[in-house]
Amino acid sequence: MRIGLCYDLRDEYLALGYGEEETAEFDAAVTIDSIDEALRSLGFDTDRVGNIFSLVERLAGGGRWDLVFNITEGLRGIGREAQVPALLDAYGIPYTFSDPLVLSLCLHKGLTKRVVRDMGVPTPDFLVAERLSDLENHGLPYPLFAKPVAEGTGKGVDPSSKIGSETELFRVCGELLKRYAQPVLVETYLPGREFTVGILGTGADARSAGVMEIILLDGAEPEVYSYMNKELCESRVRYVLVDDESSRKAAETALRAYRGLGCRDAGRVDIRCDNDGRPC
Repeated sequence: MRIGLCYDLRDEYLALGYGEEETAEFDAAVTIDSIDEALRSLGFDTDRVGNIFSLVERLAGGGRWDLVFNITEGLRGIGREAQVPALLDAYGIPYTFSDPLVLSLCLHKGLTKRVVRDMGVPTPDFLVAERLSDLENHGLPYPLFAKPVAEGTGKGVDPSSKIGSETELFRVCGELLKRYAQPVLVETYLPGREFTVGILGTGADARSAGVMEIILLDGAEPEVYSYMNKELCESRVRYVLVDDESSRKAAETALRAYRGLGCRDAGRVDIRCDNDGRPC
């Protein structure tokens, strides 16, 4: 079987003049090397295709694969993670991980929260602000937490993301709306433990591959798993595999969300606990 590898290399984009934050979600060469080596060790023939621009050129030149191992993040637009899978669908080439619909939905945190809430999966109360007037008479109790609605890797998250007053809310949301040119998710701040749940499989066969707790160390930006804490995670964050009552409940909640959203093959669900230790 011939497997094409599609990915976004951070160093390639940095060399083209893109910024550190723009490329924060992209992969290091060592990650691609490890995936390539693992697939070859299993007997597969691999072909490093690269990003969507390389993929377009290869497809136009007649390139085809039995399967594409896709870990691209995309560069522009709320549907950026769906761009490579959509292109592969058009050419009838199978690929790993979720389809364009699921990827587009899950990148938009507001839409994702609406879906999981309708499924009965616990999620903090929230609103999506497209303009500052959307914050008027919101009715959510402080403290609140604000971040861009469709970013990852902690983009737009820093200590000011935890909000304690109306003045702070309007100031922070105004800055985020201007900087990221997209709506802002505002939700109830959760003060409890934070987990990330790895999941393998699809539908009823999906299962937790393990739960890691995210522990901020001395010197980290406090109370939030921020962009800078993630960028400097080796010195600011400790990741601990855990298996206790809270982590098992987190895994159950994550699986309900993963299955309900239609995720496929593998993924990760981030969970934080409320005042009562309930995972959300």
